[in-house]
Amino acid sequence: MHLLRLLCCLLIGSASLSTLGATVDSLAVPSQTMKKNLKAVVVLPESYTKNKTNYPVLYLLHGGYGHFNDWITKTPDKTLLHNLADQYNLIIVMPEGEIFSYYLDSPVIKDSQFETYLTKEVINKIDNTYRTIRSSKGRVITGLSMGGYGSLYLATRHPDLYCAAGSMSGALNLDMDSWKLTPEMTSGIKQAFAQILGPIEQSSDRYAAYSVVNMADKMKANGQQLIFDCGVDDFLIEPNRELHRRLLFNQTPHDYTERPGGHTWDYWQKSLPNHVLFFSNVLKANGSAVH
Repeated sequence: MHLLRLLCCLLIGSASLSTLGATVDSLAVPSQTMKKNLKAVVVLPESYTKNKTNYPVLYLLHGGYGHFNDWITKTPDKTLLHNLADQYNLIIVMPEGEIFSYYLDSPVIKDSQFETYLTKEVINKIDNTYRTIRSSKGRVITGLSMGGYGSLYLATRHPDLYCAAGSMSGALNLDMDSWKLTPEMTSGIKQAFAQILGPIEQSSDRYAAYSVVNMADKMKANGQQLIFDCGVDDFLIEPNRELHRRLLFNQTPHDYTERPGGHTWDYWQKSLPNHVLFFSNVLKANGSAVH
């Protein structure tokens, strides 16, 4: 009897270990545009090696002062992305955005051209390395903070590339007027913005043009599926509320949620599964989901 119980425990333990079937690749994705050697993390679902199907891809962007491997190394649950990739049969790609690129093509710095990098070089590399659905019907994007801004910015400007986009705690306006930060933190971030966009005192129109909150009408015209959220204690809650108000005003369908929490990995770990479920439903409707 004791032996039988031991065997049952071993079998249960083996089954629980095998559930972590997804694999993680570290991929070199150099940029010809910026003359830089950059990397990405790619999570492949367990099912990827078992068939010849083309898979949908989720591009998952990191935040400011971070790097491409943040989503793998900083979430409290280190199996989060493995489990999501397996559960939804998604390839998850986490590209490099450097510490303060905002995923845009800087009009000031020639070697900070991350809009071009993400929309051309990264997608091209991923599509030529893995079995992917090479159309917007199988491609979605989201991210946190700077990455939340970047995902909505890139998707809105390139509706031919993504069928759905999201943002978690996104920095959706760049003028920082409604950011709830200390004067010292505000000053430091303004200096970082000045490096990629020029000083706001000399370039206020440029900042307005790059701000996602001012792209609500383009979002309506694009017709992409949108999901975004923010913690009620987050210093970026007001820009998120403003985009929500503008999308309500122009009657753009979207999923917006406010939850308890701040600008933390605990919050984003809870938020990401909701985004992936949302994207999964969009991909199913497109006929792009892998069963």
